Amino acid sequence: MLLVMADDVNTCCAVLLEMGWKVKANDRAYHQLPEFQKKVFLCIKKSRYSGNAIKTYKYNALTFIPLNLYEQFKRVANVYFLALLILQIIPDITTLPWYTTLIPLVVVLGITAIKDLVDDLARHRMDKEINNRKTEVLLDGRFESAKWRDVQVGDVVRLKKNDFIPADILMLSSSNPNSLCYVETAELDGFDPLTLNCVGLTGLIECEEPNNRLDKFIGTMLWNRERYPLDLDNMLLRGCKIRNTDVCHGLVIFAGADTKIMKNGGKTRFKRTKIDELMNYMVYTIFALLVLVAAGLAIGHTFWYDQIGAKAWYLFDGKGYSASHRGFLSFWGYIIVLNTMVPISLYVSVEVIRLGQSKFINWDLQMYYADKDTPAKARTTTLNEQLGQIEYIFSDKTGTLTQNIMQFKKCTIAGRSYADLSARVFQPVDWSWNRYADKMFQFMDHSLVATVRSGKDKDAMEFFKLLSLCHTVMVDEDMVYQAASPDEGALVTAARNFGYVFLNRTQDTITIQEGDKENSYEMLALLDFNSDRKRMSIILRFPDGRIRLYCKGADTVIYERLSAESKHTKSTQTALDIFANETLRTLCLCYKDISAGEYEAWERRHKEAQVVLADRDAALDRVYEDIEKNLMLIGATAIEDKLQDGVPETIAKLAKADIKIWVLTGDKKETAENIGYSCSLLTDDMQIHYGEDVKSVPLTTRRVQPQSNRPGKRKPADPFFTQTGKNALIITGGWLVRVLQQREGRAFSHSVIDIMEGLNLYSALHQVDFVDMACECEAVICCRVTPKQKANVVSLVKKYKKAVTLSIGDGANDVNMIKTADIGVGISGQEGMQAVMSSDYAFAQFRYLERLLLVHGRWSYIRMCKFLRFFFFKNFAFTLVHFWFSFFSGYSSQVNWFITLYNLCYSSLPVLLVGLLDQDVNDKLSLRFPKLYLPGQQGSLFNYKNFFISLFHGIFVSLIIFFIPYGAFLQTMGQDGEAPSDYQSFAVVTASSLIFIVNLQISLDTSYWTFVNCFAVLGSIAIYFGIMFDIHSAGIHVIFPAYFTFTGQYRSDACLTLHIHSSKLNPHACVCRGRLQRAPPRGPMQPQPRSWPPRSFTHSVPKRLLRFGSGVDMFRSRTSSSE
Repeated sequence: MLLVMADDVNTCCAVLLEMGWKVKANDRAYHQLPEFQKKVFLCIKKSRYSGNAIKTYKYNALTFIPLNLYEQFKRVANVYFLALLILQIIPDITTLPWYTTLIPLVVVLGITAIKDLVDDLARHRMDKEINNRKTEVLLDGRFESAKWRDVQVGDVVRLKKNDFIPADILMLSSSNPNSLCYVETAELDGFDPLTLNCVGLTGLIECEEPNNRLDKFIGTMLWNRERYPLDLDNMLLRGCKIRNTDVCHGLVIFAGADTKIMKNGGKTRFKRTKIDELMNYMVYTIFALLVLVAAGLAIGHTFWYDQIGAKAWYLFDGKGYSASHRGFLSFWGYIIVLNTMVPISLYVSVEVIRLGQSKFINWDLQMYYADKDTPAKARTTTLNEQLGQIEYIFSDKTGTLTQNIMQFKKCTIAGRSYADLSARVFQPVDWSWNRYADKMFQFMDHSLVATVRSGKDKDAMEFFKLLSLCHTVMVDEDMVYQAASPDEGALVTAARNFGYVFLNRTQDTITIQEGDKENSYEMLALLDFNSDRKRMSIILRFPDGRIRLYCKGADTVIYERLSAESKHTKSTQTALDIFANETLRTLCLCYKDISAGEYEAWERRHKEAQVVLADRDAALDRVYEDIEKNLMLIGATAIEDKLQDGVPETIAKLAKADIKIWVLTGDKKETAENIGYSCSLLTDDMQIHYGEDVKSVPLTTRRVQPQSNRPGKRKPADPFFTQTGKNALIITGGWLVRVLQQREGRAFSHSVIDIMEGLNLYSALHQVDFVDMACECEAVICCRVTPKQKANVVSLVKKYKKAVTLSIGDGANDVNMIKTADIGVGISGQEGMQAVMSSDYAFAQFRYLERLLLVHGRWSYIRMCKFLRFFFFKNFAFTLVHFWFSFFSGYSSQVNWFITLYNLCYSSLPVLLVGLLDQDVNDKLSLRFPKLYLPGQQGSLFNYKNFFISLFHGIFVSLIIFFIPYGAFLQTMGQDGEAPSDYQSFAVVTASSLIFIVNLQISLDTSYWTFVNCFAVLGSIAIYFGIMFDIHSAGIHVIFPAYFTFTGQYRSDACLTLHIHSSKLNPHACVCRGRLQRAPPRGPMQPQPRSWPPRSFTHSVPKRLLRFGSGVDMFRSRTSSSE
């Protein structure tokens, strides 16, 4: 009882919400009334009816800079580098010139901003072009030309052939005598043009609020005190194009942002790769290590200054900071110095690599389909490496595995099958006797043609009459059929060749040629097809006054509605099974004679259901059920949809790569199963299981509650299939309904909520078991499934298996599945471009999926993993040298240009080219040995283990390149009794060792050598020595004396300069033959006290301080100190 009451309340609320949109024709002032105002900001209000101007752009001249920066700083990395820049501006903290971080940050932000600007300018141009299109609007009693942006809700517009529809409009009239208008693939019924005078029209429309449901519209029109039902068939949607109609008139219902196409233009879910997610966690790990290291060094500096630095009067800077204060400043200084653990160049390089990999996909001629001039297209640049980690593929069948080019092949009429060529071979039928015949149509069974032409077999005549009348096909003046689906086109073309030619249709009649006679049938009602009904019917009044219903649909729904007196049901079912085994698509045909009284009673109920406001579709379905029963079976059709070239080989190759393929289709079970065998998805060594056979597996024997979804935490449950060998599962949409039962949240009472929670828990248990069971199988086929069920199946595998999924399809019914999967692939086939426009990658044939995954996907994954591993290694090796040097420099953080040049010039290009060009094996071997794909699925090339290996590798290399030179230079003595080693020499040796080791290491790791790689390695080393020579030359000192103060010797008396190279320390002191001299300042400094240095100091300096290494800290001072 509670459930019923809750449903009633929510239904009433939904009705009030849906029917809250009112439109009055030819009355602009009506829509500006206060009752239709909505609050925008504070007391500012505006009309709830949107103007027809659209805005798809994101920025304008005022908002571009702030809004773009706001969006870019949503990335944690950009915020991190901005914080570093702020720290570098603070004089007491900075250890690097602020521009060393500002310049790369500005470059990254600028490049991204320019890219966003270019994209947004294109949107501006498109919006301007669309908003300035012209249409004719009824103003002051006459039609005047107006721009789209000036059209308003309630306006009457006039459209001509090939015009684009400017808004969602209610069709009022058409120049065609049949009042029909053909738009793309949808037939839209209009009102009688003689009934409505558009100039004087003052009707009031009440309908649902603007929404994104393209398949539904409910409303009513009040005109002349009568209420007319409105549905989607009366609507012309914005963006469509008028066909087969010279002139039509319509009333604007939704404009601009309220139109259905704009409501569906929401942001697509942002997809991220597993490597992206893992890299984010690693960056957090690195940052935590950075904070710990900086904190440790800051503590060391605090103790050092307290014990040594504060007592060394020659390090006095006049600031009087305490040891703890200096330690605090040192902490932030080391945050800056060690930021190369996560350099900004990492993110720039990753984007460059991904862009290059996307271009390689676009340029691959082996994925180019010459027949349609269609190349492969990477519509995103962020998912390439994810292509190398696919574990599950979810594929549509029709148009994806098959060609979606339908041909009428066989049929069964009154229990007799035709075109069975198992034992005989026929020549194609000669259609020269039929002037309307389609010459491309081929049929082999001459006996059926003879039977139809004889006119003696009433069942055969009724069979083809039904095919020529029960459809929604349009025909133009050249007798070219335009069908909403290839199936309908094939069936009407077959009837045409057998002498039942569809000639014309109006709003109320259908005209066909039957042999030599032309007959018109009055169309009383059209019960259209949808995915739930799985059938369509038409009620006709024959020329002799009889009323008959023709129906065609899936055998599962037709057989449930057959009369007990219907004949040939068993023989027809046998033929259906044979057709399905031959992978043919089948439909059952039937009819029912209706008395005038029965039709009149049904028509009244039908009209009442048409104007119902609450749940109109359900009301109409109940009325349809009343008339679609006690049907008489005529026969069945069998249509062939051939497999695309290379599909079996592609599926077999992907299966060897341990990729599991699920086929999700609306076809019947037998057809889907046989398609599975023909495309090598199912093999003879597989044990086939059906959903109905395993439905009795008790949940309680397997688990009590859902297990953790976290990878690695789930304890594997007992297997469903205990026998050894391969397994395959075939299930239906009806079976899935019980597994995927999900209820929309509503405002129920507490007791009802408790019941619902229990049901949801039970449903969750079913879902976990279903996923576990299906994932044990090598192949899964889901037949008779709806588009929503396709998406739900993908969601379940993602939710409970945490697997990388790929969906591939070609039609609008696959869009939801494509958007749900981690990667969506669209095939540009016979069903339009909806799937392609929603996809991440697009091409023309299913067979190209093999190359996309096994070649481009595997290469992209391997390249990205190798790039990240080496990038982390080279930056750890570089950064940790500062760490070791800190123990010999009083834990003071001072660096210079080398930190910037290292990632910009010295080591970036070789590793970048590895990320772009490296190949472990060529494309032919990648395709020949699919098992090479397994490391990507296992994620074994880049994970935390590899990360820590890179970390320890970097630690080891940093120890080698620091301590070996340090030991070599320690306590050396020349022939003249002086130390030949200084900090400048030590720094150069250390830096040179680093550059050589890093570039030689990437050379050893490179698998595929090209001239570019060789040039990058040698060029990086050459650039290093070129810059090194310039930095240590007298010329650079003359040009930039404030920044390059040391040129080898300060005075002509052979000053031994304690200069740490720009990657290390810059102490501004030098020892010259036993006396301490002041080095030139790097910038404006405080005046030097006259009493410094004391005269006695030159005689009191210990001899050991003249040697390298031991007394470094005593001559150490910060860049910012007053000297």
